[in-house]
Amino acid sequence: MYYVYILQSLKDYGFYIGYTSNLENRIKEHNSGKTQSLKRRTPLQVIYKEELLNRIDAIKREREIKKYKGGTRFHKLIGGLKLVHR
Repeated sequence: MYYVYILQSLKDYGFYIGYTSNLENRIKEHNSGKTQSLKRRTPLQVIYKEELLNRIDAIKREREIKKYKGGTRFHKLIGGLKLVHR
């Protein structure tokens, strides 16, 4: 099982989209500063996750969501959540 997820930084309120086979472990890595690109953006919270059957589907879905980022489709995807804004 693979997961595609969206994180929001509680520091700069930006988003990060990724995929993994171990969501709990990956989130811990992100929040502990092991991911270089997110090191200065912690803490991060999961605002969306999706389960997929295999790695190929997860990669495709991650790319699709990244194309949505910031637009109407992106906000519909996360269910109209009240997001933290700057």
